[in-house]
Amino acid sequence: MAGMKGKQSVRDMVLSLGLIGIVAGFIYIFIPNDDSEPPLKRVDYRIELLTARRAAAYPVAAPEGLPTEWKATSVRFRGDDFDAWHLGFHDPEGEYVAIEQSAQKPSPFIDEVSQGAEETSATQRIGEQTWKRYEGTKYDALVLQETGSTTVVTGTASFGQLTKMAEALKTS
Repeated sequence: MAGMKGKQSVRDMVLSLGLIGIVAGFIYIFIPNDDSEPPLKRVDYRIELLTARRAAAYPVAAPEGLPTEWKATSVRFRGDDFDAWHLGFHDPEGEYVAIEQSAQKPSPFIDEVSQGAEETSATQRIGEQTWKRYEGTKYDALVLQETGSTTVVTGTASFGQLTKMAEALKTS
C-alpha cells in the first residue's frame, strides 16, 4: 500500500507540473507583451535655455522653427564646466542630433562631444558662417569655432539633418 501511495504522489506532481506548464505557455502566447523600446519623452528646454543665456560667457544657441517631428530629449547647462551647453534631439528619422557649446579649448571639447570624430578638409557655409565637417565611426559633426566658444552639431544623423539643425540655430 505504501508503494502505491508513492507512485500516486509522483503522478500527481507530474500532472501538476504539466498543468502549470500549460498555463504558463498560455500566458506567454496570448497575453500581449511589447519588447519594443518605450517612446522617448519630449523635454521642455525653455527654462534651461534662459538660464544658460543669462549665465554663459558666450551667445547660447538653440533651434527655432524646427518641425514638431524633431523631438528634444535632453538638456543640460553646466556653468562650472566651461559653461557647457547641451541640447539633444531625435530627428524625424529617429537619429540623434545634439547641439554642444562650450568655452573649453576647442580640441578636447570637439573630440569629447563628437565621440572622436576626425576633422576633414570639407567646410560648409551655413548662413554667414563657415562650419568644418568632422567624420567619425559613431558620430559625424559640424563645428563652428568662434572667439570664446565652440559650437558642435553632432550625432548619428546624416550631414543633411545636422545641417538642418545648424541652419535653425539662433542665439537670441
